[in-house]
Amino acid sequence: MKTNELSTCFCTKDVDACREFYEQHFSAKAIFDCGWYVNLRIGEGGPTIQFMQPQENMPVFGGAGVMLNFKVDDVDAEHSRLTEAGLQAAMPLEDHPWGDRGFSVIDPIGNSVYIYSDRDPSDEFKQYYKD
Repeated sequence: MKTNELSTCFCTKDVDACREFYEQHFSAKAIFDCGWYVNLRIGEGGPTIQFMQPQENMPVFGGAGVMLNFKVDDVDAEHSRLTEAGLQAAMPLEDHPWGDRGFSVIDPIGNSVYIYSDRDPSDEFKQYYKD
């Protein structure tokens, strides 16, 4: 299979809150928005994420167990920017032995949004990297 793009769509009654959260905090821009369905591009030419109102008998996303990972150049700057904007870190900013420094916040429907920058892994974790 040749995949050209991969994106995630969350079925939620809180489309407006999600749109506003990602526009305000993650430089998202709507590339399609009919009210009940919005397709957001994260940053300039970045990945997309979608939110849609449930249609007919669609189940609504419950928020548990999903982590969206955002790799950034300067995680410390992002942490400062987001906490100064009033978001609370669900996971504190810290270095991790597997090779990153990161923190997380929670979006309006319960997704954990993990923001991180790469770091050298500890010797214990170096063996797990495949390339």
